[in-house]
Amino acid sequence: MNQDPTYREVQLFRQRWLWILLGGMALLMLVSGPLLWPGLAIIGVVATFLYSLRLETEVRADGIYLKLWPIHRSFRQIEWSDIERYESKKYRPLRDFGGWGIRWAPGKIAYNVSGNQGVWLERRNGGSVLVGSQHVEDFVTAIDEVYED
Repeated sequence: MNQDPTYREVQLFRQRWLWILLGGMALLMLVSGPLLWPGLAIIGVVATFLYSLRLETEVRADGIYLKLWPIHRSFRQIEWSDIERYESKKYRPLRDFGGWGIRWAPGKIAYNVSGNQGVWLERRNGGSVLVGSQHVEDFVTAIDEVYED
């Protein structure tokens, strides 16, 4: 696992709408008075957690590695031998997976942070994984260079 990656992408939860929503809720609780200040602390904890989240994606000689830190302390590997096929794909995070982060749906799992593009990996066991990316073309190109059927 100490191989140099062919491709590496780090994505952060920095969507403007998310921070406006959290800031608006915090402001509302702040001006509503001391009764709602415990909610303000909860918003602070949630905001800190979301700010610290980052999805790291790497393409290496032996597979694709994913880590959503701080949920995952180490990378999760998808070995090339586990992948039946792959393709770039447009998706709808809310409709297809119910949101962002690590999302499960019957027979599939998604790792996404923002946007609506990613790489769809069909696994030999019948399941599939969607990895969101802000640089889908580079991601697929890196897979093309390393992946062996």
